[in-house]
Amino acid sequence: MRVLAVDPGLTRCGLGVVDSRPGGRAELVAVGVLRTPAADPVEARLLGIDTGLGEWLDEHAPDVVAVERVFAQANVRSVMGTAQAAGLVLVAAARRGLPVAMHTPSEVKAAVTGSGRAEKAQVAAMITRILGLAEAPRPADATDALALAVCHLWRGGGLARQQVSAHRALVTGRRNGYAEAERLARLGRLPTR
Repeated sequence: MRVLAVDPGLTRCGLGVVDSRPGGRAELVAVGVLRTPAADPVEARLLGIDTGLGEWLDEHAPDVVAVERVFAQANVRSVMGTAQAAGLVLVAAARRGLPVAMHTPSEVKAAVTGSGRAEKAQVAAMITRILGLAEAPRPADATDALALAVCHLWRGGGLARQQVSAHRALVTGRRNGYAEAERLARLGRLPTR
């Protein structure tokens, strides 16, 4: 399974693509950051993120998109930009019929380090080790996106693969996947049309 993960942000939007390998291993495919100038109007910045996301989705053809769940912070302006960027990710995935998974920062930290309260340096060290990198990607948004991708691979497991197959069947209209799609939808694990 291939996961494209996004650490949303208006100024820096971290992107990471990871493939699952036998034995629960994760393999780096690509990592990067979409940047928008703070001086540009918000609509131009959102267009830039949307265009960049589309290019990443088309180039890497993921099976699923993972997005960091936006949580409340004291800085409302920062939360708004993050939420706007996250919304673009959801729309871009929906346009391509891709399922979306959302994980909180504490879920990501716990999956990668074993502690939901881990510091950014601990997450970066573990992602470097897990993916066999010489050093942690910079800026931190890129590392965060990779941690999110690994979290989804490890936390989603077999259920994630079932959701991907069932979602594709539901979106494409294949008859031989409807039963599984309906079962997962009843369990609240797959959105209905």
